[in-house]
Amino acid sequence: MYDWVVNLAPPVSLEAQFEAATYRKIAWRLMPFLLLCYILAYVDRVNVGFAKLQMQRELGMTDAVYGAGAGIFFIGYFLFEVPSNIILQRIGARYWIGPIMVVWGVLSAATMFVTGPVSFYVLRFFLGIVESGFFPGVILYLTFWFTNKYRAKMVAMFMTGIPLSGALTGPISGWILARMSGVGHLHAWQWLFLVEGIPSLLAGLLTLAYLTDNPAKAAWLNDREKRMVLNNLHAEEELKKRTSPGNHKLSDAFRSVDVWILAFIYFAYVMGNYGLGFWLPQVIHDTLTINPLYIGWISVIPWGAAAIGMVLAGHHSDVTGERRWHLTLAGVLGAAAFAVSSLPGISGTAGLAALTIAAIGTECALCLFWTLPTGVLSGAAAAAGIAWINSIGNLSGYASPYLIGTIKDRTHSMTLALLALSVCQLIGSALTLYVTRKRRAASALS
Repeated sequence: MYDWVVNLAPPVSLEAQFEAATYRKIAWRLMPFLLLCYILAYVDRVNVGFAKLQMQRELGMTDAVYGAGAGIFFIGYFLFEVPSNIILQRIGARYWIGPIMVVWGVLSAATMFVTGPVSFYVLRFFLGIVESGFFPGVILYLTFWFTNKYRAKMVAMFMTGIPLSGALTGPISGWILARMSGVGHLHAWQWLFLVEGIPSLLAGLLTLAYLTDNPAKAAWLNDREKRMVLNNLHAEEELKKRTSPGNHKLSDAFRSVDVWILAFIYFAYVMGNYGLGFWLPQVIHDTLTINPLYIGWISVIPWGAAAIGMVLAGHHSDVTGERRWHLTLAGVLGAAAFAVSSLPGISGTAGLAALTIAAIGTECALCLFWTLPTGVLSGAAAAAGIAWINSIGNLSGYASPYLIGTIKDRTHSMTLALLALSVCQLIGSALTLYVTRKRRAASALS
């Protein structure tokens, strides 16, 4: 299943065979577990999209209130992401990621006690604070193990947690909403938060026992394997220092123009991601079926297709060594598909097909994006820069659901909202061409 994680096209030496086998061993050890954790994180972040189908009506929320509550998660996320990543670099992933998973599982489950807008906003805000250390922490953590040669595949595999969370939890959430109403005197949407919050708590406890901070501490690697991995990482760090001077100290992350451009690129792509994550169930409800069980199963289609696309795009990008056009064309594909889905009068089936293509383009762009900052930042700048880029980018997690909710309240249609997501993907693609052109010119001069 995971043979694709290392390019085994005929090794030229025994050393190359040994390297491929070692990275395969590391990938088998780390990636399935990290993927599982990200699926749980993403479920707890966006399951309000399904809960909305009943919670909004029962609590008397408007679309704008729901959008603000769904998005306020990312304000807390923004404020604490950089310090969280710096802490992870200092104390290690094991003792940072494990405890925050336990806490966010509790907070996610506690959303079942929401009684109105204020309690909804408060719980979502604190959930964002706690989750802020996970995603950028794992992106940084992967740089402790894998060189840029393998990183697109690793990030792609990790980020398939986004579409897989939709594909796996859509049917589960739909079943809960269809079957659990009134059980134990609770609403079905309350059961949804409770059932989907507990696994994160359990996975956090498991993380404390399972995760290894870095190759030097890996008892499951022998001495030769450790030396090879550490030597490769050291060589890559030296190359970064020669080709990207001034991107290694903590302060460099905030002074670099490229870091700010990368943050805005990520913002543009994430707009599409959360537009789908928070509103896809509503689009299906409005155009295809009002049955929550069917909505859950239909939502598998775009997320399942996106998961396959991410793996193939990440693998092909690593095999060819090409990043610029893989990323740009993925963004353009997402933009075109969002534009088609926004056409007035489009049928429900055609709209779903367009949103499936939009999901493929958007998710491929998101996973390929992370090869850019991890390829130029190192040291303290990597910890802060990755977190800062993700912080700025994920502010669109607030902007996207709030913008769509406001547009829908005022126009009673998703047409302009979907068109706005298309424009964001185009802006991200244009900025990608600009910043990668600068990098290519700098590399040619070095």
